[in-house]
Amino acid sequence: MTSSKPLTVLITGASGMLGRKLGDLLVQRGEVAGHPLAGLQLADVFQPTPPKDAAVEVGLHVADLTTAGAAERILSMRPDVVFHLAATVSGEAEADLEKGYAVNLDGTRALLEAIRKQGASSTWRPKVVLASSLGVYGGPYPPIVPDDFHLTPHSSYGTQKVMGEMLVNDYARRGIIEGISLRLPTICIRPGSPNRAISGFFSNILREPLIGQPAVLPVEEQVRHCFASPRAAVLALAHAASITPEQLAGRTALMMPAVSASIGEQIEALRAVAGDAAVALIRHEPDDSVSRIAVGWPGAFESKRARGLGFTVDASIEAIVRTHVADELGGRLEAWPDAPINHESNHESNHEPTA
Repeated sequence: MTSSKPLTVLITGASGMLGRKLGDLLVQRGEVAGHPLAGLQLADVFQPTPPKDAAVEVGLHVADLTTAGAAERILSMRPDVVFHLAATVSGEAEADLEKGYAVNLDGTRALLEAIRKQGASSTWRPKVVLASSLGVYGGPYPPIVPDDFHLTPHSSYGTQKVMGEMLVNDYARRGIIEGISLRLPTICIRPGSPNRAISGFFSNILREPLIGQPAVLPVEEQVRHCFASPRAAVLALAHAASITPEQLAGRTALMMPAVSASIGEQIEALRAVAGDAAVALIRHEPDDSVSRIAVGWPGAFESKRARGLGFTVDASIEAIVRTHVADELGGRLEAWPDAPINHESNHESNHEPTA
């Protein structure tokens, strides 16, 4: 492909938080993988919302990849780049085994099989970017998890993501697609309402106090985890589309760089941005069922391969909090008029990740 060839893009899971933000980013940039953006197709089980002021054609599709013919329909325009974000979150996949495998595994295979069948009589070979997860790993972990750490997930969700990665790798090996799987850290702070992800409390203990609402902390403050802001994750997904098969050298899965922080450090970042009154809204209510899972998550990643390929992340957990205030709360904390951030002129974030 030459650098001037316009490319079309399909986003599955486009009604989800990352899907919406990725669509907005691509339209804002007007390009993908260094090529002009020619068109955008958005698909989800719920009606997607088109980005505002899009200068390209935007197609909207209500489609469930687990139903016959759905994948073929949304691929009918033969997109050049497919961001496969459609998934059932970790808590739901663990609670409903059948649904988890249907969406996270069968839906992924249906998408890849539709590409194989439609591309069999042509030269169509799209780039497929799979949103994977740190859930593919399983402990016990070293202090910093290396790139070649074993994949022994402790959840059905993680198992389904491993299987999705293997499918992407195999279809890429066979020349059906150009594939890359990006293992995302826990996205924090997720905007909106709490979802069924087991890791949701990491966002809850920051998001709710920032708007003057109480939050429950189910684990101890020394628990350490790995994070990226939605902004950083979307930039990383967009960057993934530019990585070539030669750069991946047959290893199509990458762990995105992440901010390593303890719960205690999260709380101190909240204090630095919103003040003591916001921190006082966090109520510690231990939940052994959540704690048993949380202490089994990795605390830090090396991500040497991803960093070498130009992936970046937020500077710190405080930067993540500030990014949420800038992107989701208009840059100010209405619930806390005396908060430190309200007195910082036009301060959006102390670091804007680039991809």
